[in-house]
Amino acid sequence: MSVIKDENTLHSTLKSIDEKINSLNDQKIVAFFESLGLTEREDVPKDFLKWETILIIVPNRHVSNEIKPYKYSISRLFFVTNPYAHEIHIFDFQEWKNITLSKTQFQIREMLKTSFGGVRKANSDSD
Repeated sequence: MSVIKDENTLHSTLKSIDEKINSLNDQKIVAFFESLGLTEREDVPKDFLKWETILIIVPNRHVSNEIKPYKYSISRLFFVTNPYAHEIHIFDFQEWKNITLSKTQFQIREMLKTSFGGVRKANSDSD
């Protein structure tokens, strides 16, 4: 004997509520990115809402601390500080996860110098 009288109705109702929550969270993500000026930049992918989790690369701890409170009020965001980045960047977290899965901390640090927002320093003796 089941305690729940109409399990199908319950599942349907919960699914509907979850869809509304996801829609509202998407609106929060868009508002957050607009406030950071990311939606106006050409280098920011426009399909970021399709990603399961969005990786936000921040250039330093100051920026990280400034936007950290939003990490707790907006779902699907993951933050990484890349001291080699000059500005905030976003990526698909799954891409980050796949690339860093079998890397050591040192290898990840070296990788951040030229990818995930990192900018290679100009070498003056390359002549």
